[in-house]
Amino acid sequence: MYFRMKDIFAIGIGPSSSHTVGPMRAAKRFADNLLKAVPIEQISRIKVELYGSLALTGIGHGTLRAVVYGLMGLCAEEIDTKRQYYAEVEQTKKLTLNGKKEIKFDVNKDMVLHKDKFLPEHANGMKFSAYNKQKPILSEVYFSIGGGEVLRADEMSQESKRVVYDVPHQFDSCRELQEICEKYDLSIADAVLQNEVCLQPQKEVFAYLQKIEMIMDEAIDAGMRAGGVLPGGLRVRRRAPEIYRKMKQNFLTNRQDGMEIIDWINLWGFAVAEENAAGSRIVTAPTMGSSGILPAVLRYYKRFAAHKSPLQVEDGVVKFFATAVAICSLYRTNASISGAEVGCQGEVGVACSMAAAGLVAAMGGSNRQIEQAAEIAIEHNLGLTCDPVCGLVQIPCIERNAMGAVKAVNAARLAMNGRGEHNVSLDDAIRTMYVTGRDMSSRYKETSTGGLAVNIATC
Repeated sequence: MYFRMKDIFAIGIGPSSSHTVGPMRAAKRFADNLLKAVPIEQISRIKVELYGSLALTGIGHGTLRAVVYGLMGLCAEEIDTKRQYYAEVEQTKKLTLNGKKEIKFDVNKDMVLHKDKFLPEHANGMKFSAYNKQKPILSEVYFSIGGGEVLRADEMSQESKRVVYDVPHQFDSCRELQEICEKYDLSIADAVLQNEVCLQPQKEVFAYLQKIEMIMDEAIDAGMRAGGVLPGGLRVRRRAPEIYRKMKQNFLTNRQDGMEIIDWINLWGFAVAEENAAGSRIVTAPTMGSSGILPAVLRYYKRFAAHKSPLQVEDGVVKFFATAVAICSLYRTNASISGAEVGCQGEVGVACSMAAAGLVAAMGGSNRQIEQAAEIAIEHNLGLTCDPVCGLVQIPCIERNAMGAVKAVNAARLAMNGRGEHNVSLDDAIRTMYVTGRDMSSRYKETSTGGLAVNIATC
């Protein structure tokens, strides 16, 4: 099934697409529905209940803050990331619902964390209830299913789970995608772009691509400059500025060792992941927790590899993003990109696969080589757990972004040095990833109850 570019590359506030972007969207949607259902003067109280993974890691993942943003009617693309909205609500115990009516809201009483209860539909569940004094007005249950996407409880059935877009090239598997491309003599990126221009004007498609590229680049540059300690009890110091200083010093003193390209990739991955952990504006790619991988690989392409490609840099960037959209569509159709559902293999693993495929496309590789790169990348992330220490998207998440970016570049190079022939298809690897995720204990799926989260000193 085809997913729109905007479904995959969404713009939001860090640190987590499923725990921050999704809950913010769900809260905003509930607030909108509430104001449509009843006169605003009848609303006196809002209650929010978080379940499962959202409750277990919600504080560290910024879920409570995101819910407040959404109830206030704030938009991720326009929000002032410098303003302390949540702190203001905490202090005043008041919230301006959808920017229209001030109501009492005590985060310690009106937000309930059910850490021992998982709703059956998905690990990331939340319930919003509105009252007129003590009388219930409206109640809705939502699920954050990954990548910032949210579904209401009545939308979670298989029949209504996803919107099927009217596009010329629908595909449910990589095999089908390859057959389409062969039939119409298209690259994977061409097939995606033909789909996109059926959903919005071509001018808007390329404008959005430029926008997400700009936000990714801004996140890299900001992360390389920003110093200090990341928020949360772990006292994690930003490493990107220090790495950047060393890189510049090595260049000035001519002390490069031939492996400095890896250092640059690590730097760019760290920079974005640290900006995400700080709650800055980021592009889901495909999630916030893995948002440093594609920007780092794209910067690698533009800085170090583009001159070896038969494509112009601008064309290579377009092919990079468009190809990544196709690959992510396959994962969202046949598996998951939610760490709460399949572990970090669904976040860092999928981002690594998307970036590897995108890089091969930007370098002029064939469709078969693109598939091989995507398969190599996910194959060597199978079983990757999601075990954030203290529920913060910092340890081991930040380093995982750097490692995932380097691995993506290596997977692309392996594929480019071959003919696209492989014993394991991408479809096989995606199916294996999903089965592995289903078999994985919930302790290793964004609950912070297993793995590194319980085996090192915590906050």
